[in-house]
Amino acid sequence: MRLSDTTVLIPAYNEAARIGRVVEVARQAGLPVLVVDDGSSDATAQAAAQAGAQVLRLSQNQGKSQALAAGLAQVQTPYLLLLDADLVGLKAEHLEALLAPVRSGQLDMAIGVFRSGGLMTDFGNRATPHLSGQRACTTRWLKSVPNLTAGRWPEPAITDHLAKSRARWAYVELLGAGQVMKEQKRGLWRGLAMRLRMYLELLRYRLKSPFRA
Repeated sequence: MRLSDTTVLIPAYNEAARIGRVVEVARQAGLPVLVVDDGSSDATAQAAAQAGAQVLRLSQNQGKSQALAAGLAQVQTPYLLLLDADLVGLKAEHLEALLAPVRSGQLDMAIGVFRSGGLMTDFGNRATPHLSGQRACTTRWLKSVPNLTAGRWPEPAITDHLAKSRARWAYVELLGAGQVMKEQKRGLWRGLAMRLRMYLELLRYRLKSPFRA
């Protein structure tokens, strides 16, 4: 992979146990990584830096949208790869699969969906693939998305703009990749409460600005 045309951008909140491995995969693939620590109370920033990432620290937790926007403002490369901080089974081939159709000009955005990465993560990702945090795109296109920080999560605004701008996009399967569920990270009841809150906020955005992609 080329060194200078793509930045890996990872918003992260309290992911000290997992962020290092995600950063390592991207660095081994020859890609620079920017991690935005969204006001974590654990050692997320230190773990990311030790794995080779540049780290931008926010003073308090503001939500994924604000973290993404803060990182995006620092990106100078023409291509961008967005990853979640809690991925498991990630490989360099997954990054290349996402980037290839964007670099070639075939797509404006490629969206990763898990396959054979775990029963629950596969199910959740395939039930709501438009909410996937694994994406490759041109930096210019992402910077053109209006209302990127309107909600706590950026994916609905991105999906809305994909439809309205008539951008070229497609899903790309990430064989063997998965994600640690909120219920595993935060405990069953707290994780479930966080998931329900996320879906509620996404529904509110959906009602305000329906997306059709």
